[in-house]
Amino acid sequence: MARPESAKGMDRTSIMTKTKLCDLNAAAVEKLPEKTDDKSGIGVHYVDAYLKPFNAKLPDGTAIKCKRRGLKIVLSVGEKKGEGLMRRLDVSRNPIVMLDAALQEAAKSAGVQLTVEDGAVYLAL
Repeated sequence: MARPESAKGMDRTSIMTKTKLCDLNAAAVEKLPEKTDDKSGIGVHYVDAYLKPFNAKLPDGTAIKCKRRGLKIVLSVGEKKGEGLMRRLDVSRNPIVMLDAALQEAAKSAGVQLTVEDGAVYLAL
């Protein structure tokens, strides 16, 4: 099937709309395992503080929820839902790197894109 003229040369990401979800929680860095008594191995205090501002509504009314359940990160965008795992051995022992990989995995399985730019989190639907 041929694509319409307007869609030629465009990939899926250029069609997606990008919306600011939230500002990063700068205080989350203070909750990294080296600065607290976190013995979880994945930095649960950091992860929970980092994800807290993700729970919001977009200007169009779409509800965004992101939470940690054990090693699993669950991202809900309206009716879409995705999960990612905090993989310490496969990705990194660093909670920042681990969380980023888990968030990208959750976003991909939910059919959205998450990007961090200039201290803010953007969501592409």
